[in-house]
Amino acid sequence: MSATKQLKLPLIFSIPKLIKFRKYKTQRAIPHKGLILKKIAIKTIKFLTFFAIGVSIFWLIYKDQDIEHIKSVLKNDVNYFWIIISLFIGLLSHISRTIRWRLMVEPIGHKPNFINTFLAVMVGYLMNMVFPRMGELSRCGVLARYEKVSFTKLIGTVVAERAVDMLSLLVLLTIVIFSQAGQMIRFINDNPEIETKIMGLITSPILIGGLVALVVLAFIFRKTLQHTIFYKKIFTIFNNLKEGFISVRGIKKKGWFFFHSVAIWVLYYLMLYVVFFSFGFTSHLGPIAGLTTFVLASFGMVAPVQGGMGAWHFMATEALALYGVAKTNGVIFAFVAHTSMTVMIIVIGIISVLILPFINRRNYPAPEQPVPETTD
Repeated sequence: MSATKQLKLPLIFSIPKLIKFRKYKTQRAIPHKGLILKKIAIKTIKFLTFFAIGVSIFWLIYKDQDIEHIKSVLKNDVNYFWIIISLFIGLLSHISRTIRWRLMVEPIGHKPNFINTFLAVMVGYLMNMVFPRMGELSRCGVLARYEKVSFTKLIGTVVAERAVDMLSLLVLLTIVIFSQAGQMIRFINDNPEIETKIMGLITSPILIGGLVALVVLAFIFRKTLQHTIFYKKIFTIFNNLKEGFISVRGIKKKGWFFFHSVAIWVLYYLMLYVVFFSFGFTSHLGPIAGLTTFVLASFGMVAPVQGGMGAWHFMATEALALYGVAKTNGVIFAFVAHTSMTVMIIVIGIISVLILPFINRRNYPAPEQPVPETTD
């Protein structure tokens, strides 16, 4: 085998080979060609569907905006110093996540190299930009390849991570709801058309009848529902959450784990909030307004579209509207904030993909040398 072939890019390893490894590691059987094509077709359809949804939402948000006005604001009215500060804070958040993941890997008998772990995290972020939810598999695959850690055990640490992150986001949402309930009520009162729409939706006979019918049908067919894919997925989510929280108990440095779990979300929040100072129409808003925007936009990022495209912009724009920021300005803020984060992830992610094989050359066996022929 040549040295060139040994330096395979981690993305090649982390997507198709790891999926195959997980499903066929015990039976060593080669899947039927038709089955492979079917899976590729399903994944392609999912990718195109989610991408189309994201593009559609993005188009609906920006289709009526004055492009020349947006260009003018981007050229003359944005303080890019705060964008740079935001990116630096974002980098710190990724470093903090790297440290926390290393703490979670230690109980399974490994202490992975910091650089490899960081690059694996960034490859994961990059893959999420292409295939939603593929980032977790990718970063586990990269670390398993270069640090010789069990892929299955790494998946367990990621499940625990997601459980902790979900709990953190729910805590932040609770804080926002209780602290900003008055602001939301004032916003509704100041916009009678929104109040009318909300009340019309709540009192809609179709909605009420539909909910009642749904509950009745769910009760009647409850045994059948238990065998559906949807039910199994919901059960799997709750089971993963439970297992995730249980696995956290095995972490040795719980204090540092808690510190970085908090630090990650504080840094995420600050990464967005400092962008407020880049624009005149948001620089006067306080930290709570920033927290509200951050939490609501984070739920947009959870949406199963590439990089939260469209969904993040919509949620951020609507959150800013609660504090009197006009939609024409809100969409500009959302575009700048999201684009800066996305560009950073793409750049660092691609660099990570390219340098991983080279900084880990020592992990590859030396190429076989031809044995010289001897003559009698």
